[in-house]
Amino acid sequence: MESTLSVSDWEAMYAPYDQGTYQTVLSQLRPDDVILDIGAGDLRLARQMAPIVRKVYAVEINPQVLDKAIVLRDPLPGNLIPICADARILDFPSDLTTGVLLMRHCTCFCLYAEKLQNAGVARLITNARWHMDVEAVDLLVQRKSFKETNMGWYACICGGRGFKEGPAEHWSSELDEIIAEVSNCPQCLSYEKYT
Repeated sequence: MESTLSVSDWEAMYAPYDQGTYQTVLSQLRPDDVILDIGAGDLRLARQMAPIVRKVYAVEINPQVLDKAIVLRDPLPGNLIPICADARILDFPSDLTTGVLLMRHCTCFCLYAEKLQNAGVARLITNARWHMDVEAVDLLVQRKSFKETNMGWYACICGGRGFKEGPAEHWSSELDEIIAEVSNCPQCLSYEKYT
């Protein structure tokens, strides 16, 4: 059955990020990277990553979106491997170096981070934690417990983030520039109650 959507209508539906966001991701890639693009959608970003890196695995759960991305566009680059699967349960390839997760609405950040760590992945380029700008999360960094951190911004491996309060006299403008990588934040504790 043929779609009644034009290519531009279809692209507008599945293009939640602008080229500036994609460019931020692309600027952080290395030629030897093997990427796992989680929630690859219409493969727009995956196609742009492929010429820069060694290999891109593009995981998309929706077969209709993936099929249209493959059929409506130019042939896929040889180093771009589309995978129609649920990344939450997919066994990740063993040759990965970097994850890419552009998904502001992501509710599984902790799961993806843990799976990537278990696959030996060192970096996750994402907007899922802060729901705004793209960041490169060092998945192998030693994290402090939330209780051990001082006043200031924090980002947790569970996906939680926020500002840890403290005495006003300890605040300085430099604290706005530092984000502590933590574990066991208040969101972790809330999450554990419901799992």
